[in-house]
Formats: sequence, C-alpha cells, structure tokens
Amino acid sequence: MHDDLNVDLDSRGVATVTLNRPDKHNALSKGLIDNLQAAAHSLGTNPNVRVVVLTGAGASFCAGGDLAWMRDQMQADGDTRAAEARRLAHMLGALNTLPKPLIGRVQGQAFGGGIGLLSVCDVAVGVNTARFALTETRLGLIPATIGPYVVARMGEAAARRVFMSGRRFGADEAVALGLLARSVPEAELDSATEAEIVPYLACAPGAVAKAKAQLRSLGPRIDDTVIEQSIERLVAAWESEEAEEGIAAFFDRRKPRWIDADPA
Repeated sequence: MHDDLNVDLDSRGVATVTLNRPDKHNALSKGLIDNLQAAAHSLGTNPNVRVVVLTGAGASFCAGGDLAWMRDQMQADGDTRAAEARRLAHMLGALNTLPKPLIGRVQGQAFGGGIGLLSVCDVAVGVNTARFALTETRLGLIPATIGPYVVARMGEAAARRVFMSGRRFGADEAVALGLLARSVPEAELDSATEAEIVPYLACAPGAVAKAKAQLRSLGPRIDDTVIEQSIERLVAAWESEEAEEGIAAFFDRRKPRWIDADPA
C-alpha cells in the first residue's frame, strides 16, 4: 500500500497491516499516521475484510512518535501544532472504532504511541521478550492523545502504575496490566495470533461490528470532547519548556536538566 505501511489480505478475509519503518523502529511519522488512518477507513468499509491484524516489521512493534516529527512541532505555530495533534488523535480514533476485530501481533518492543496502538486493539498477543513503556514524561511530554485509550484498556488503577513514571516493563507485566492477552515465545507468536483470528471467521461480520460498537458505547467515554481535550493537552505539552529541553537533550545525546539536578 505504502512504503511505510503494508496491507495484505488473504483468501479468508484476514488483513495484516504491518508498520514498515524498521530502521526507525516503526516510529509514528506524519506519513505513517496518515496511512494508518487511510487503512482503517479502507479496511473498515471493505465487506471482504473479516479480521484485521496489526503488527510491525523488524525489532520493534512501534517505538512511539517520531522524534523528528515532534521536534518540528517545537518550531511550529499553534495552529500547526493543533493540526498535527489532531492528526494523531483521529488516527487512533479511526482504529478504535474500526468495525472489524483488530488483533495486535506484538513482535517487539512498544513505547509511547506504540502503547496507544496496542490500546485500540480488541486483543493483543506478544512475544515474551518484548519491552514496554509510556516514555513521554522522560521527554517532558505526557501521554495525551493516547491517554483515553490507555485508560480504557488498563483501567485507571492499573494505568497509574506506568502512566507517569516512564519505566520499562516486560511482557508478563503487560499481561497483568491488560495490554496483552498473553505473551508467548517468538516461535509461538503466529499460532497465538491465529488462535485469536479463527473464532471470528465463524461469526456473522455484521453482528461482530454491532457488538463491538455496543461494547465501545458501554465503556469509558471517548467522544469528541474527550478527544479535543487530549489534543489541547498535547499541544500545551509541546509548548512547554520541559518538552523543549527533553527533546533537545535527546538529539544532543545528553541528560535533560531534571536528571541529577541540584534540588537547591
């Protein structure tokens, strides 16, 4: 479909969507965000698609937002920042409301926005060697546009364990937090994914779509107001001195000033 996103549809109606920026650990660039939203629309309206699998190429499932794209926001005006935040939020919303089962096949690490992508999947299975983290606060940012989906997936109590600290955690904890349904050795990942696919092929597609829509309506509220608030929070974070320092420190290959800072 695109150089940074591959979409393959098999004879059963199973579409595999593969993030294809392995050299960048499948970080979410402007182009990849747009292509994911377009894929969600195309697959959602295709009557031949029964199930969608989301995975990544290379060592990482998704390392989060592309930092070069984030750095561009530091130089942009307010309207541009808001448009870019809205781009990310609407992509996540399109995947979250996809009228097909969305199964995450997590073949590697997932950080930041990668956790957001996991959170909009209906179920996810991952390799037991994968590492996870909500890394935004380490850069002076917050998990803003992904936040509603992360909390809907984990629940507030579980999310509090990882939402603010930026710490890395393993696949077993990802299962305990509700991000993964289960973790398996790499050799078993395809069979574990297939085990999630097969039951849907015996279900009426329209009924599956309606059941998913009903379930979403019964869960935590993620409407236009909540999404706009998340956009405003991301823009505000991009405009902060901490974000400027955190992203600059990353590119300068140094520690940001809040690490080992003199409390006096």
